[in-house]
Amino acid sequence: MPLIWNYDQEHIEWEVLAHLYKIAPLGEKKAADLQKSFSNSMYKCFVFDGTQLIGVGRALADGVDCSYICDVAIHPDYQGKGIGKKIIQKLINLSEGHRKIILYANPGKEGFYKKLGFKRMSTAMAIFQNQTHALEVGLVNES
Repeated sequence: MPLIWNYDQEHIEWEVLAHLYKIAPLGEKKAADLQKSFSNSMYKCFVFDGTQLIGVGRALADGVDCSYICDVAIHPDYQGKGIGKKIIQKLINLSEGHRKIILYANPGKEGFYKKLGFKRMSTAMAIFQNQTHALEVGLVNES
């Protein structure tokens, strides 16, 4: 059966999406928080195998200057099959015309994004809600 690609959130079950992030594994995300963040995102992509949600991603965008790709997750049974790459490419295509498309990669995943045309930024800065955890896992450093 071919995969089904959906670009709106009308029929998304948010608890199912929260579970996908947990098993991907990309951490604990509350269903209500996901609904709010996806509702506030200009672009979103949901991939289904039949009725099973197997992939997701979104982009916060202002329509002119910046599009930020984030929250890309693939079900473990479907990882390594090119679905994440296709989601990123679709979000890049949807973001066409923005002056910049940015994302931050989990440590160790930079090579994946480099193959898709992303370059390391030398001036990116961040403040995380849990700065200690961000330092521990390598998302930010003290320098």
